[in-house]
Amino acid sequence: MVMLAADEAKATFTSNAHERENFVYVCYRDHVLYHRSNPAIMKPQVREAVGWLVYDCANYIVMCWDRSADPPTLKGGDPKASGLVIIRTDILELREFRETC
Repeated sequence: MVMLAADEAKATFTSNAHERENFVYVCYRDHVLYHRSNPAIMKPQVREAVGWLVYDCANYIVMCWDRSADPPTLKGGDPKASGLVIIRTDILELREFRETC
């Protein structure tokens, strides 16, 4: 069983309904795995990603960049979805694009 911190208990879950998930742009620092390289020259990479915000709390966000275009089923989310979990302290910029239609 996973215990959630108090701030995560107040987190915002968006529903599986596609129209309720905001589209986001995220610029973030990413970890770098190196192999047979000089560790003194290593540093985090700055990366960008776009997708749908699925989960949002004080410690991290979960975004999905690839998902089924079909409406959600009664069983819940898309088991073949892909995305990222990004720690809040690594986020340099986060922009939400709300639907206006």
